[in-house]
Amino acid sequence: MRFNANDLMEMSNAVRALALHTVHCAHSGHIGIILSASNIVTTIYANFLRPGLDRFVLSAGHGSAMLYAVLKLAGYKVGNLDSFRQIGGLPGHPELGIDGVDATTGPLGQGVANAVGLAFAEKIRGTGGRVYCLCSDGDLSEGIAFEAIAFAGRYGLDNLVLLWDDNGLTIDGVAQTAVDIPGVVRAAGWRVINDVNVNDFNRLNRVLIDSRRSEHPVFVQVKTVLGAGSTLAGKSDAHGLAIKDTEMLKLMRQFVSGRGEAMWGQVAAGTVLHKTQKVHTIVPSPKFENDEDIISTRELSGQYLNLLFEHGMNLIGGSADLGKNTGACVAKSKPINEKDFSGNYINYGVREHAMAGIMNGLCVGNVRSYGSTFLVFSDYMRPAIRIASMSKLPVIYLFSHDSVAVGQDGPTHQPVEQLASLRLIPGLNVLRPCNKTEVVWAWQTALTDTVHPSAIILSRQKFEQIKTPRGTDLSGGAYVIYPAKARRIRLTLIATGAEVPFAVAVAKKIGPSVQVVSMPSVERFRATSMKFQKDLLRGFVVAIEASASAPWFEFADAVVGIDDFGMSGDGATVIKSMGFDVDLVAADICKKMK
Repeated sequence: MRFNANDLMEMSNAVRALALHTVHCAHSGHIGIILSASNIVTTIYANFLRPGLDRFVLSAGHGSAMLYAVLKLAGYKVGNLDSFRQIGGLPGHPELGIDGVDATTGPLGQGVANAVGLAFAEKIRGTGGRVYCLCSDGDLSEGIAFEAIAFAGRYGLDNLVLLWDDNGLTIDGVAQTAVDIPGVVRAAGWRVINDVNVNDFNRLNRVLIDSRRSEHPVFVQVKTVLGAGSTLAGKSDAHGLAIKDTEMLKLMRQFVSGRGEAMWGQVAAGTVLHKTQKVHTIVPSPKFENDEDIISTRELSGQYLNLLFEHGMNLIGGSADLGKNTGACVAKSKPINEKDFSGNYINYGVREHAMAGIMNGLCVGNVRSYGSTFLVFSDYMRPAIRIASMSKLPVIYLFSHDSVAVGQDGPTHQPVEQLASLRLIPGLNVLRPCNKTEVVWAWQTALTDTVHPSAIILSRQKFEQIKTPRGTDLSGGAYVIYPAKARRIRLTLIATGAEVPFAVAVAKKIGPSVQVVSMPSVERFRATSMKFQKDLLRGFVVAIEASASAPWFEFADAVVGIDDFGMSGDGATVIKSMGFDVDLVAADICKKMK
C-alpha cells in the first residue's frame, strides 16, 4: 500500500478544500458528495489506479467538483478550477474530453453502464485494465444501472469494481432504492462487500486489494454521511449548496492540508497524461452483389455486414435480443461469452438502455461497436444516444422495423414519431436507405465517421428496389433517383427508405413533369448549400415518409406522413389504411398544386 490511513486522510482533506473552493468560485455545485465521498476517490487514485491502464468513472456526476479537484491534484491537465460552471470553463457535470475524465456523466445510472462497457472493452482487448466506478443512491434508483449490473454479472466482468456511496438520501428525502440493494446485486452474480465505513481507510484498502482476486465483478457498499462535517450533515439539503458562505469558508480553511497536497505531488509525478483514444478501424469497401427486385433493407444490411466481416472488418456487434430480426447477427458473427471474449457479437439481453450505455463505454475503451433493436424501442435508448452524440462517440445503431408496415404486432411496435425524434439530436447521423447502394453508403458513412454516432434505419418488409443511377454522388444526403420525363419539372417528391418506390409510383401516376428525390440523410442535405438545395428541390415539393409529418415542412410545401398511432393488421393493409394509397395521394397532390 503506497499511502497509509493517516496519509489518505490528509490527501482527502486537500481534495475537500480544493473542491469546496471550486464550488465557492462558481456559487453553484454540490457539496454533499464532496464532504462524504472524497475518501473513496482519494483512495482509488492514490493507491490503486494505474495511470494509462485503469479507469475511473464518476457515475454520480454531480460530484464533478470533487473529481476535478482529484484530477488537478493528481497531475491531470484539467484547466482552471475557478472556471467551474462558467461558459467556456469546466462543465457542471463531467464530460469526456477533459483530461482524465472517462465518461460524460450526470444523468444518473449512465456512468454505471459506461463503466461496464469500459470493463468489457478491456476484456475484449486483453489489456488487464481495471475499472473503478463510484455511484450514488440516485444511480441505483435508475433502471439502466441494474440492467448494466445484471449484464456485468452474466459476463463475469471480474475487472470491474462498483463502489456505492450509501448515505440513504436523495434530493427529496429518503432514497427510494430497492429495500436490499446488496441482495439484488449479489443475485446478479457479483461479489458483494457490505458496510464499509468511509472513514475506515484500512478496510477500504483491504477490500480494493482483495477485489483484484475476485472471479466476479465486485460491489462495495460504503456507508457515508451526506455533507459530513457541515451543519447539514445527514440531511437532504446537504446535496446541493444550501450552507451559508461563512460556513463554506470555514470548511475550506478547516480542510486545507499542505501535507496532503505534497503527497498528491507524489501521485502526480507518476501520472500519464490521459487522452481519450480515438477509435481507429480500417474500413474495407467490398463489392456488394445483390440484384433482388424485392427485398427488405434489413436483409441488405445483414448481407453487407457479413461481407464486411469476411473482408476483415474489426467490429463488435450486438443486439437487445433481436439479432436475427434486425440483421445484426450474421453468418460471420461469433458470440462473446463470459469465458471467451475473442468473438465479435454480444447478446445484451432485453436491455436496450443498458446496451446503448455499454456501447458508449466500449467506444471510449477503443472498441468500435454497433447495437440493434426495433426502431420503436430507440425510445428506451435515447438518453444514452444523446450522451454518445454529446461525447462525439461514433457508435452505430441498427434500427429495423421502421414504420407502421411492421403490421400485425400492432401500434405498440409501429414507430411513428421516432424518426423525427432521432433527427432532432444534434450530431447524430440518421440514415434511412432505400436500396443496395444506399445501404452500402449508410454503412460506409457510419464506419468512416470518427466523431458522430450513426443510426441506420431499416425496413422489416420487403419492397421494390428502385436503383440509384450509376455514378450518383450521395454525399449531399439527397439525389434524384427518378428523373422527370418532361423538360420542365413542376413537382418534386421527396421520399426515404421504403417510401421511395411508393413515391415513384405516385410520380408515374401524376405525369411526366414529376421527379423523385431520395433523401437517405436529412442532416447531410441540410448541411449543403442553398444553391444545391434549390437546384434539387424544384417546383412544388411534397415529402412522403411513413412517420411524423411536421419536420418535413422545413423543405416541403406539403407532406404525406403519419401523425397517429398505427393498428394491428397486415403491414400492407395497415400502411394503406393510414393514407399511403397511390391513387389517393396522387389525386390529393394534384389538388394542392392547382
